[in-house]
Amino acid sequence: MASARRRPRSGLPARQRGQATVELALALPFVMAALLLVVQVGIVVRAQLLVVHAAREAARAAAVGDDPPAVVGLARAGTTVELSATGTAPGSRVTAVVSHRLQTDVPLVGALVPDVLLRGEATMRVE
Repeated sequence: MASARRRPRSGLPARQRGQATVELALALPFVMAALLLVVQVGIVVRAQLLVVHAAREAARAAAVGDDPPAVVGLARAGTTVELSATGTAPGSRVTAVVSHRLQTDVPLVGALVPDVLLRGEATMRVE
């Protein structure tokens, strides 16, 4: 007994074999956009950690007596460092505020997400 229709080796009828390809072609752009968004969020989180660390280092440098203009002069382009102190005597406090504008430049996502303003603040006692 010979069958009029033969099934391909994959076990699916010929009409259903192309369905998975079409579904992948429709879903792939959304999956890639979501993946790029996760990458952009990771970049922003890393930059925020660096800004907080820079504020801590600037406050520490000012607290141990380094020259405040020299500390502020180390800032990179697009980054501002503000130092404020309650006094110069030991035990007084010095505060460093670091702000940085991060450009969102991951392909596709960067055009949809505006630039992010990151801010870090640290206070230390003068030694």
